[in-house]
Amino acid sequence: MQGTVDGFNYGLVTPLVAYLMACLGGALGLRCTTRSMRVARSWRPGWLALGSAAIGSGIWTMHFIAMMGFTIEHTPIRYDWLMTFASLAVAIVMVGVGVFIVGYRGARGTALFTGGTITGLGIASMHYLGMAGMRLDGQLTYNTFTVAVSVVIAMAAATAALWAAGQVRGFLWSVGASLIMGLAVTGMHYTGMAALEVHLHGTADPSTGGSPAELLAPMLIGPLAFLLLAGVVVMFDPMMVMGRPAELPVERKPGIPAPSQALRTVRRPPHHPAHHTRRPLVHRRSRTPQNR
Repeated sequence: MQGTVDGFNYGLVTPLVAYLMACLGGALGLRCTTRSMRVARSWRPGWLALGSAAIGSGIWTMHFIAMMGFTIEHTPIRYDWLMTFASLAVAIVMVGVGVFIVGYRGARGTALFTGGTITGLGIASMHYLGMAGMRLDGQLTYNTFTVAVSVVIAMAAATAALWAAGQVRGFLWSVGASLIMGLAVTGMHYTGMAALEVHLHGTADPSTGGSPAELLAPMLIGPLAFLLLAGVVVMFDPMMVMGRPAELPVERKPGIPAPSQALRTVRRPPHHPAHHTRRPLVHRRSRTPQNR
């Protein structure tokens, strides 16, 4: 028997809240990645790690808030603890790999494509690993084409977000980029859910796993608290917490002096009033009767 799937059990409440969580994580991640490109190299890993955790936590929170509005008729849904935690770890780690590639190689060319692909695959892996953690009286199957579309959406959204992290500088532009990123990630989630088909067994209820109320609600507190703290770090005195900005070191080429040395070669010594300028000696002709 095929089960009836309902992804909007609470109407538009869960999709809207899920979208806001994706936007929040994306905004914090973009600001942290942008900040990493403006600080001293020793502080860059801290900002990139914070951005990776923010994006991964935001996407994971979006997914499971949306899943709280997901029901299947005639069967309860439970979630495996290990698989649920693993989906969060996969999201943070794979997003981190992509963010670090762009953070150190730049948001362009091969580095952008590689980082966006890895990050997008991490988003998709988080989604389908979280779906694999569901325990119910039935079997889940997916439409291959729709799954492929959802993965492409995830990679495109990740690539666009990483590009924006390297290009967008103003606050309003960052907000706009995060709104677009949240829309793309949430769209990827519901595209993946559209690929799902459930075939019920008609046997006993699943005995393993935790219900959404006893598992997902407590687990969401941690990522939400982290996103709140990350927002405080980004908004209030981030220089003190993560290091002062510094110019990136300039690579010296053979035969070309460093900028500071070049400036010192043309810098004039300061004028001291005690030092008098000596006038050049001028040979004057003597006023003799012959020279008059």
